[in-house]
Amino acid sequence: MTVRLVQGNAACAEGALRAGCRFFAGYPITPSTEIAEILARELPRVGGKFIQMEDEIASLAAVIGASVGGLKSMTATSGPGFSLMQENLGYASAAEIPCVIVDVQRAGPSTGLPTAPAQGDVMQARWGTHGDHPIIALCPSSIPETYLLTIQAFNFSEQYRTPVILLMDEVIGHMREALDISALPIPEVVDRPGMDVPPEWYFPYDETPSDVPPLVSFGEGFRYHITGLIHDRAGFPTYRQDEINPWWRRFFAKINRNLDDIVLYSTDGLEGAAEYSRARTVVIAYGSTARAAAHAVQMARARRYKIGLLTLKTIWPFDEELIERLAGGAHRVIVPEMNLGQLALEVERVVGRSKVVRVNRVDGELIPPQQILDAIEEA
Repeated sequence: MTVRLVQGNAACAEGALRAGCRFFAGYPITPSTEIAEILARELPRVGGKFIQMEDEIASLAAVIGASVGGLKSMTATSGPGFSLMQENLGYASAAEIPCVIVDVQRAGPSTGLPTAPAQGDVMQARWGTHGDHPIIALCPSSIPETYLLTIQAFNFSEQYRTPVILLMDEVIGHMREALDISALPIPEVVDRPGMDVPPEWYFPYDETPSDVPPLVSFGEGFRYHITGLIHDRAGFPTYRQDEINPWWRRFFAKINRNLDDIVLYSTDGLEGAAEYSRARTVVIAYGSTARAAAHAVQMARARRYKIGLLTLKTIWPFDEELIERLAGGAHRVIVPEMNLGQLALEVERVVGRSKVVRVNRVDGELIPPQQILDAIEEA
């Protein structure tokens, strides 16, 4: 057993390497820069490539190209850089190109408070790029989770042919915590499947039982077209309704039909715990705020409140049935977050606005447990 004191950004970089990442393109930006620095050193040692691009737009473009070429690829940034990536994020989504985008959030808007924590990119992760599109966004609340969810981000990306966002925040990125990789439940690494048909039979956007057609990397003798336009099964632009509508159905079904696999979460006092199974108050939290929420819940229980905690590790897709099942019967639902209520909007939509109590902070400081406890007692 080897226990190390590891920074969150370092755990992310190590998780990427464990997942098989072999290409990184990015542009330095606080508070994510350590990810790039570590991978600049480590990728060449395992036969990978690192390149610093001229900006974040070019960074994600290079990542998309490397992925099409067969390499598991990623970039890392923060809010302002993430904004610049949105057009290429939409392209990767429509073209169904696997890649991972790490967003270590900081306070905004604009350049904001570069070294201060925030969770202000939650809605940008879901709707930042234009048009309707599915997306997967994961959100760790500890250093071990950062390592594991980075691996899971690559797995989901390859498994569902989609960009995946790892939505960290400055606290998780820069804090240090004990990490014992040998004691973690490491997920099996998912690699891109090969093809067992001749090149002339291959269609990169064909209908399949899984709704995820296999992607063959460029350079392997399979010639096909990639475009950001709505396309037919061969990848060529189309305006035919009998081709457009099946594509849209499959495009969303590959995510929506697999929520049980994609939606990751943990509960405390909401499932299988008799004394709290009828919680009158439910706290829903994510990221570093979930740490403060867990402490506040323990303090509230010491005062004999019936309270449960739901920690979301998958922010998007937002599982409405999960929220309804675990929080729909509560008298009050507390949603603490370092923004002005971005995820709370989704919770309100499911359980009703009158039930939801928002606990918000946007001044670059963490939400302390006492602030959440005060909201619990007032509720």
